[in-house]
Amino acid sequence: MDNNNQNNRQISLDLKPEVAKGTYSNLAIITHSHSEFIIDFATIMPGLPKPEISNRIVMAPEHAKRLLNALADNIAKYENQFGPIDIGESGEQKGVFNLNDFGPVGGGAKS
Repeated sequence: MDNNNQNNRQISLDLKPEVAKGTYSNLAIITHSHSEFIIDFATIMPGLPKPEISNRIVMAPEHAKRLLNALADNIAKYENQFGPIDIGESGEQKGVFNLNDFGPVGGGAKS
């Protein structure tokens, strides 16, 4: 198969209604091993004792890099259309969390 045919292939996706509504997240915790990247999506809300992980995505390093490139491309397109995204950083590392502040991550937590 030549390169043109590979680039013109389309994938048919099935989007179930319960997935289509999405899940809000304002925190992503990323870890990795030699063979995979793990992205845990969570939500931090005022008054709640700790963030709750709502989704976990596990992917191969090659796919993680493709995701990085796709996000960079889409952010550039967004900013070309709507202007720069202000994340309020002025040289310091805001948005970096100490995971020890949130306690252990795992299935053994009690409500």
